[in-house]
Amino acid sequence: MSTRAGTAISPGGGASTDVVAALSRWLAPVEEDVPRGAATAGSVTLRHFGYVDMITCVTGPLALTRRPGPAPGPEAVALLVPRTGTARITQDGRGTHVESGRLALLDLSRPFSVDLTGGQVEGGGPALDAGPVGYGGRAECSRTLLFRLPVHALHVPAAVLRGATARVLDPSPAVAALLTPVLRHLDESAAPIPAAVAERLGGVVTDAVAALVGEPAGEAGQAAENGPRHLVLSVRRFIDRNLGDPELSAERIAAAHFISVRYLHRLFEGEDTTVSRLVQRRRVEECARELARRARVGPSLAVVASRWGFRSAAHFSRAFKAVHGHPPQQWRRLVLASPASGLAAPTATAAGPGPRSAGGGPGIG
Repeated sequence: MSTRAGTAISPGGGASTDVVAALSRWLAPVEEDVPRGAATAGSVTLRHFGYVDMITCVTGPLALTRRPGPAPGPEAVALLVPRTGTARITQDGRGTHVESGRLALLDLSRPFSVDLTGGQVEGGGPALDAGPVGYGGRAECSRTLLFRLPVHALHVPAAVLRGATARVLDPSPAVAALLTPVLRHLDESAAPIPAAVAERLGGVVTDAVAALVGEPAGEAGQAAENGPRHLVLSVRRFIDRNLGDPELSAERIAAAHFISVRYLHRLFEGEDTTVSRLVQRRRVEECARELARRARVGPSLAVVASRWGFRSAAHFSRAFKAVHGHPPQQWRRLVLASPASGLAAPTATAAGPGPRSAGGGPGIG
């Protein structure tokens, strides 16, 4: 077979063009839902990073099922990352659609199903390696990474792990900053990696996945014990940690806390604000904090707005004026011209999170 540049096989790894057999051997015992009478065209490669195995699966549309039965070896989970195409996964009676670049978890010791759907890729393009047998011209091809991790290495309670499977996992900025470049490097690096370095990289992946699984679930589980008020505080902390993400939405906040969007909005009925207004006000407050700093060269409005999750200068200006009564540029001039002893803003607003919203404007509600 021909391998894609950037998927050099590490010592002790392997490669196969029999997709289902290779996945059954390296991932978990699986069956193809619609057997074609011949080995499914495609390629599967295996690389070891300490106790973490990275399996790269390149194939056309493929539906797999893990039937009930004993698991070979120690209990393990798989972090699924579609790079080209999408995946539909089902486990424990729930299912989710995993878009390219997103993350999801499967418990390999229990039944599950995975349905891989390809994207349109030119024949011979990077997602196709050299092109699986039977694919030519334009082809429907999926390219999926599966990181197999032993459960004992995660140190995550079984109940928390079970609650995280078959869901799209949304890493906090801190976890994403650690995990995303590592996964990309492991996928794309063509250079041989020394065993000691590979083992450390596997440890980084394991620690990041443990944080990814445990942090939101830990907050949600503790919130369930302490009631709705604790959940509101947990949501506020989550919002503060993710203000810089322009994709922050009520849907993402609800998913991170394992609650519905409807229940999330109900939680804030007693807060005299909405989720979207809270996100917008906190973004404006952090922008104002930066703009008010006295420095020889201050950051530009565009840089500040982008850093705190605003998609456009116009949206930022409207939101800022709704809170402070002045457009951001005028507000900064007034603040910097005021005596350093006391005046922080022409129209004051609390810098910390609070129950009252100071303005509306477009949001994510």
